[in-house]
Amino acid sequence: MNHHVTVLEIDGKALEHNLEYFKQKLHQETKILAVVKAFGYGSDGVQIAKFLEKKVAYFAVAYTHEGVALREAGIQTPILVLHPQIPNLELMLSYCLEPNLYHFKIANAFLKIAKENSLSDYPIHLKFNTGLNRLGFSESDIPEVLAFFKNTKQLKIQSLFSHLAVSEDLEEQKFTENQIGLFTHIVEEFKKHLDYTPIFHLLNTSGVLNYPRAQFDMVRIGIGLYGFGNDPIETKQLKNTHNLKSIISQIHSIELGQTVGYNRAFVAKKKTLVATIPIGHADGISRKLGNQKGNVLIQNQKAKIIGNVCMDMIMVDVTKIECTEGDEVTVFNSQQMIQEIADIATTIPYETLTGISQRVHKIFKQ
Repeated sequence: MNHHVTVLEIDGKALEHNLEYFKQKLHQETKILAVVKAFGYGSDGVQIAKFLEKKVAYFAVAYTHEGVALREAGIQTPILVLHPQIPNLELMLSYCLEPNLYHFKIANAFLKIAKENSLSDYPIHLKFNTGLNRLGFSESDIPEVLAFFKNTKQLKIQSLFSHLAVSEDLEEQKFTENQIGLFTHIVEEFKKHLDYTPIFHLLNTSGVLNYPRAQFDMVRIGIGLYGFGNDPIETKQLKNTHNLKSIISQIHSIELGQTVGYNRAFVAKKKTLVATIPIGHADGISRKLGNQKGNVLIQNQKAKIIGNVCMDMIMVDVTKIECTEGDEVTVFNSQQMIQEIADIATTIPYETLTGISQRVHKIFKQ
């Protein structure tokens, strides 16, 4: 059991609100794939998946062990593994996980395993690179890919997909439209040559918001589930799902000239009350938030983080706040606070959320 007093509360009602918000933007027949990789964007992928299991058609994880965790928790919904590795392909079979085959080497390796296990029509997914240049077959590979699957009975293309590079940036519409066009061409080629029709999907969270005409058969919702639309206006329509809290461990009275923390980074210019909180950079608090750049909330008042962020602790100035040991501390409880933390750390909310350590206690609240 995790008894850490620093807790991440995951709001199930907010999660459901966000899912319904995106559903309203989709055609009735469009399926939803919920992305629960990276521990559900820093929360609890298992609890998120259990909550959403009957509400979505698919789950996606990045790596095999993430899918294994869902299966061992009893999740029955199909699970797409976005970035499988050859050493883990046998394990995927054991847990009925569906691999994304993104180049011929991994496709041949999985076919070999499928033959050795006498499989028939095992569901796999194909990724094509349309401009992100990260993973995927190229347009020029289409004839060889079609021939590969025409000659095998062991594997069946469950879905064919690609990934948009700049769907959130409306100044890059031309690039995104070119990606959509290329993917549409690839889809048509497969429709012409296959005697069955896979699921086709292209849109991510921002794609759903900005390019709804390209829904195809399914969309993938990741950061949107957790309250961010990659656009301030859209984010306001969503609800925050991650609430990070801790407590005050001790309060010190620091005299003029005394220092706080490693490297004596904070020097008191007057008598100062300093509260120590059990959360640090090992829990996901960026060191860039130290030295009075970031803050937390105590008694609904902002308390500046002073000195350097430690591995396991931060110290904050509570001179003007009436508080005591054991009082609750809010690190963040809104998209605005998460965005402010990300801005100070010169990063994005994705990193702020996924950086929350697994030693932080997670509580899912329905």
